[in-house]
Amino acid sequence: MADQNVKPNDTQQRVEQAVAQAFHAQLPQLQSQIVQQVLESLPTQPSDAPSTYGEEAGPLVSAVSAIHAGSTQKEILRALLDAGSGYCSRIALFVVKAGAASGWQSRGFSDDETAKDFPLDLNAGPVANAYQNRAATPGNIAEMDPRFVEHFGRPAHEQVLVLPLALKDKVAALVYADGGDSGTLDSDALELLVITTSAWLEVISLRKQAAKEDGAAASRVESAALPVHTVSSYSDPFAAHTPKHAPASAAVHGEPAPEVEEVVSAHASAAAAAPAPAADPLAALSPEDADVHRKAQRFARLLVDEIKLYNQAKVAEGRRHKDLYDRLKEDIEKSRGTFQKRYGSTAAASGDYFQHELLRSLAEDDVSIMGSNFRR
Repeated sequence: MADQNVKPNDTQQRVEQAVAQAFHAQLPQLQSQIVQQVLESLPTQPSDAPSTYGEEAGPLVSAVSAIHAGSTQKEILRALLDAGSGYCSRIALFVVKAGAASGWQSRGFSDDETAKDFPLDLNAGPVANAYQNRAATPGNIAEMDPRFVEHFGRPAHEQVLVLPLALKDKVAALVYADGGDSGTLDSDALELLVITTSAWLEVISLRKQAAKEDGAAASRVESAALPVHTVSSYSDPFAAHTPKHAPASAAVHGEPAPEVEEVVSAHASAAAAAPAPAADPLAALSPEDADVHRKAQRFARLLVDEIKLYNQAKVAEGRRHKDLYDRLKEDIEKSRGTFQKRYGSTAAASGDYFQHELLRSLAEDDVSIMGSNFRR
């Protein structure tokens, strides 16, 4: 018989610790799944074509593995540049913040710091298209900002490629690549490496958040329930990188720019500025029922975050065309069934937390984005 003297908070702490341990135990399998998905996305050859696939894929698989070997954001981004330099002659990464893009590091130029702090014009040529449409964009060096050409020089073959590195459905960085003097520029391989980097950065962010929550659960004593959705599971890998060339218009007019939000800082600032909630929405419930509601909220967030992580392209297209549910129907209904199986017969069933999280996180609080086939 279970110990009737175990307090609700003790039970919650034990469950949170068990979930955190299970999450850490599954990380190697998660990494393996990402590698497998990357391998499956590689182009296949007709059965009667010469068998050179293994020779071509070998270095690319090694490049993906090098990115996955990184355990910090800097290690991962450096691995991206190192790996990408094998598929182009020159490559540079520009961090996007506050409506501006600023150089971080590069490979293949005079030195790795050539691009450092260089202000990339987000309104010029292929850069503008990659940034605004979140799509890999080929172009000609003549289409780039003249200041860029003057600073970095013209590649002999003149073809360039700009790729967006998206995190939390927004462009966090732009990767520039060209063929330099050799003409080496493999756009497919570079796009694959950037997508891999984006996915792995999200995994690392989730892992760090889980570790923080695990440590907090072991030491804190909860005195009041947190409002729903005030804790983000996302950590900005470029939080320490502030461009020196942020446009004045963004600061003066206060217009929201389409760059990655500094989620953690934004929540902290909002918490400091906003008045405390008038009352805990779960205060009227028994401690046991309130605990079930909080767990259901967290589980719903976890399920929806997983959908977003593995379907970034579908999410972007679904939001753009307002048919998100049709594109993700199988994943959504599978996760809905998982949620209902665990909480459909509990006190939290009335909260409809999975539905709320779909609209909040996937549809950004705009039900029209889900499309006409979405059941409300």
